[in-house]
Amino acid sequence: MTDGSVPNTLVIANCEIVKPRVAAAEHISQFNEEARSPFVKKYKTIIHPGEVNRIRELPQNSKIIATHTDSPDVLIWDVDAQPNRHAVLGAMSSHPDLLLTGHQDNAEFALAMCPTEPFVLSGGKDKTVVLWSIHDHVSTLASEPGSMKPPGSSGPNIKHASRVGGSNQKPADSPSIQARGVYHGHSDTVEDVQFCPSSAQEFCSVGDDSCLMLWDSRTGSDPVVKVEKAHDADLHCVDWNHHDVNFILTGSADNTVRMFDRRNLTSGGIGAPIHKFEGHNAAVLCVQWSPDKSSVFGSSAEDGIINIWDHEKVGKQRDSRLPNAPPGLFFKHGGHRDKVVDFHWNTYDPWTIVSVSDDCESTGGGGTLQIWRIIDLIHRPEEEVLEELDKFKSHILKCP
Repeated sequence: MTDGSVPNTLVIANCEIVKPRVAAAEHISQFNEEARSPFVKKYKTIIHPGEVNRIRELPQNSKIIATHTDSPDVLIWDVDAQPNRHAVLGAMSSHPDLLLTGHQDNAEFALAMCPTEPFVLSGGKDKTVVLWSIHDHVSTLASEPGSMKPPGSSGPNIKHASRVGGSNQKPADSPSIQARGVYHGHSDTVEDVQFCPSSAQEFCSVGDDSCLMLWDSRTGSDPVVKVEKAHDADLHCVDWNHHDVNFILTGSADNTVRMFDRRNLTSGGIGAPIHKFEGHNAAVLCVQWSPDKSSVFGSSAEDGIINIWDHEKVGKQRDSRLPNAPPGLFFKHGGHRDKVVDFHWNTYDPWTIVSVSDDCESTGGGGTLQIWRIIDLIHRPEEEVLEELDKFKSHILKCP
């Protein structure tokens, strides 16, 4: 969301991530937050019709992305085919390459892409979870005129429509597809959804009804499992462990993160988490498992903090560097000024995270995106790291 001086935009950029242990001290001391970073280079700007509330990338083709705004539709964008736009006040909105229809009310946040198939999942204020397949509007054969498939890509082709329209106009001339399934079970807004990493037919959802629900598209439109009172307040986020699909994380307005085992989700009819993580002072907005270690995950909240946890450390001797930390917590990132609304682990650069905060209340507009890495002294045994550094000691001392 912008402060109104420029239109809402979707910006595509390349970022050169500094290698571990090469950031010079003088560069760190001279860091200027207001200066343009030489490591970030924008190459495409799309003028988005409304606020960009959520963005997700199609795993099978990184050039196709989905966005949520304040409308019932999910917008699909073919980044390569979209024209580059100048973000000036009054500029016409870009047109999405595809609309996914099926919600009866605004679907603003809950959005997920399937890791194994070109499926999209969404939740909204209409209390439903909706499933689409992008293959319902693509050619899986050779590229056709007006279609996109980057060289060497195995992802789907999107057939394009015209892409420029009025800034407040619904992109009615964009092609659209209807849902493959609409799933009913929540009694309030669905806040987040996630696919099971090992099955395109299984997924989960959480909502303002304090429920966690598991679904299977092969068994109908009702939930397979409904976990009542998974938290003591609204649920905002959920993630499914890619290393062990039995483990599911949830985050809530009760300031906690809870970890569930899907083999034993309830006790006495209500949620029975195997761990409860308490380290935030405000509502938890995002949780995500780490791709680098199966027991590690992160959580972000309205307190502006990103906590990094390891559930295997629960019940073990606490780290001497964090003597007062709650069980499982081993790192806190406090670089944001306001609530951290989303973050993602970089699957190509170990222990590297990109995080986004909504700074409107503290700065009067806009937000902040940060890319940062957890130093290996934090997540590896200290003796192991020091031994490794000692091997390069002579080389370091010779450097001017």
